[in-house]
Amino acid sequence: MNNKKKLILYDNNNEFEYSKSKSDIDIKFNRVAFIFFIFFVISVIYSIHLIHLGSIKYDGLKKDRIKVFNNLQRADIIDRNGNFLARTVSSIDVGINPSEIIDSKKLLLNLGYIFPNKDYESIKLKIKNDKFFWFEKKISDENYEKIMMLGDKSIKSEEKLTRVYPQKNLFSHIIGQIDDDNKGISGLEKSLDEDLKQNKDKIQLTVDKDIQFLIREELIKYNEIFRTKGSAAILINVNNGEIISLVSLPDFDPNQRTNITDENYINRVTKGVYEFGSVFKTFTLAAGIHENIVEPETQFKNLEKNISCGKNTISEYDKEIPSNLTAEQILIRSGNIGSVRIAQSIGLEKFKNFLNLLGLIKSIEFDIEEVGIPLSFRWGKCKLVTTSYGHGITTTVLQLANAYSIIVNGGFNINPTLIKKKSKITNKKILNNDVSKKINPILRKVVTTKEGTASLANVNGYQVGGKTGTAQTSVIGGYSNKKINTFASVFPTSNPKYVLIVMLDEPKTNSEYIYNYRDGSGIKYKGTPYNTAGWTSVEVAGQIIEKIGPILATKYNEVY
Repeated sequence: MNNKKKLILYDNNNEFEYSKSKSDIDIKFNRVAFIFFIFFVISVIYSIHLIHLGSIKYDGLKKDRIKVFNNLQRADIIDRNGNFLARTVSSIDVGINPSEIIDSKKLLLNLGYIFPNKDYESIKLKIKNDKFFWFEKKISDENYEKIMMLGDKSIKSEEKLTRVYPQKNLFSHIIGQIDDDNKGISGLEKSLDEDLKQNKDKIQLTVDKDIQFLIREELIKYNEIFRTKGSAAILINVNNGEIISLVSLPDFDPNQRTNITDENYINRVTKGVYEFGSVFKTFTLAAGIHENIVEPETQFKNLEKNISCGKNTISEYDKEIPSNLTAEQILIRSGNIGSVRIAQSIGLEKFKNFLNLLGLIKSIEFDIEEVGIPLSFRWGKCKLVTTSYGHGITTTVLQLANAYSIIVNGGFNINPTLIKKKSKITNKKILNNDVSKKINPILRKVVTTKEGTASLANVNGYQVGGKTGTAQTSVIGGYSNKKINTFASVFPTSNPKYVLIVMLDEPKTNSEYIYNYRDGSGIKYKGTPYNTAGWTSVEVAGQIIEKIGPILATKYNEVY
């Protein structure tokens, strides 16, 4: 049977015949369905692929973000009592995209209520530039909530990890800084950069926040009184080398991440290299005792008032100093000629070796990289003469503190450190027993006797001893009238535990300052009579010991 139907149309003489087949309709429908199915399958596969790619991209971004956060992590730094000195915290920065601002007047008005102290004239200019800018970095939680409540889509926020220094300037020369790439560029942030990035445990230092604060406050106060260029102080435990405080002024706020190029901001304790003058006379006498050449009672008679060495003339600063002195009296009265005679009796090689033994001539290894290198010189007969009283030889405040610690602690070598050690270190004995036993009582007499140069440091109850040093600053071709005034103190002298060095850089006299003697006499003196360490650095050290002594006694159970 034929399934075809015929349709015949007549148009004048033309005849058109159309035949419709049922099987053709079925075939065409099946083709369309098949094509639709193919496109459907392809679209499903494509959608699944897009979803898969999207998830990979998201996971990748998430991993990248975690990686970035991990790269910004740094271990916290704490003081010996657990106070935070440096921390890595999460913070939020808020910016504005001007191209998305709908109503700038309304936005600025609302921002003005939240941040009234902003410079909105400069912000208006930034908005006109039509470029994204950061409006507030490290925004507080309270202000972040307020600003996001504005609901303005032009406001953008970004969470970051940031390094903060809760103590601000207090430990700036110790902690140092990092750059915007999380790389340490100074202080412990630089020298411990890799350890800090590993972010395992907190790094504990030997310093004490409270004592650091008190010492810094006194230095700031006396910088103004004596109009100094700068100053420095270090407090060190003579038995284990732990540095309790290290202050150098001027200092800076590491939170600002300022590029400091002014040389006056140098770390005067570790990096600055100076001539310290008469504080070296302690080493001269100690060398004589160590070599069994001189005793405290050794007599030096007919000491000249002036001697010549090459083109230089050496004289006593005190014209009243006697011509006959014992070795002990030479140190107490800070005699130049007597110190020369002691050094000459020791000899050049032995004296040079002794200074090397104390680590004074070469650079010292330390926890931070900003360490000065003492100026080199050629040894000779005249150099032996001048170094005996601290002239023509340079070193750092850190090395001075280290050397005095060895002199007074029984002759044991120590390694000054800012990092709290987990295990006890055994120090090697490098000086014979007699050095500390004989030197310490003399240092005490420098403070207690009327002939001594440091009576202003005689703080009741702490048995302070020490030695003063007044030196002219060197310039090209000679020396200026500007001074470096230093006092190296030790306490208690009967059983030394601490060395405190105070150095004032270019101090001036003060005619209005009132000196109060601490010996119980009630004597007061108005005005600085001489620009020497005995009237400047000694006074500062005395004030410091009065402030920190009770804390040391309480925290560390010291008995004086």
